[in-house]
Amino acid sequence: MIATRRAADTLVILIVLVLAWQVLHQIVGATALPGPLPTLSYLAKFVPTARFWENAEATLVAFFYALVLSYAIGLSLGVWMGIHRLSGAVGEPILISIYTLPKITLYPVVLLIFGLSLSGRVTFGAMHGILPVAILTMNAIRNIPPVYLKAARTLHLSRRQTIVTVLLPATLPEVVAGLRIGFTLTLLGVLLAEMFAAKSGLGFLIINAMSLLQTEEMITVAVMLFLFAAVANALLLWMEHKLHRRA
Repeated sequence: MIATRRAADTLVILIVLVLAWQVLHQIVGATALPGPLPTLSYLAKFVPTARFWENAEATLVAFFYALVLSYAIGLSLGVWMGIHRLSGAVGEPILISIYTLPKITLYPVVLLIFGLSLSGRVTFGAMHGILPVAILTMNAIRNIPPVYLKAARTLHLSRRQTIVTVLLPATLPEVVAGLRIGFTLTLLGVLLAEMFAAKSGLGFLIINAMSLLQTEEMITVAVMLFLFAAVANALLLWMEHKLHRRA
């Protein structure tokens, strides 16, 4: 029943989005924003081409490496600052200050160090995802009720047993929330890097189509990115809700 209701809500949201798209198309015209049907028609022709998949592969490779870095560094920082209270107290204001800084202002520095390479796109993408993962992981560890640790000591659990049976189940919902946000921001960072300084990738396709006034191609790539991000976020959100119900 709940799944059916969610599916119906999702369908209603999609219909509203398509209708809003059509209305906006009527207001601004086809030159600025093609309608849903012409875009879907172009999508059916463009997506199977080698040009699309070569650029999609370039984006996925950069995104994969950036996501691995975001998760590895973010989780390590979050665990360290959550366990060591002094490190967390000193580091949290610094992390939040960096998090509020527009990362695009640091992109010239990334370009100077890495140039127009895969490393630059990976680094810039990881810069967006590390901080939310670290901050939410740190807060998840800090918010563990002390009674859980007291119970573990009372039961004479080893450190490994305490981590597996107490700490992981207590922190996992918030950690997954951080991973979900880190996923979205890492993808955003990779796309921005491709838009500003790259010769391949879906971000490059978008900015190239915009400069050539190929609005159908630009919207088609944007729609494909939206679908990818929506499906991935829905899966992570489902995991997060599942863990919250178990907690």
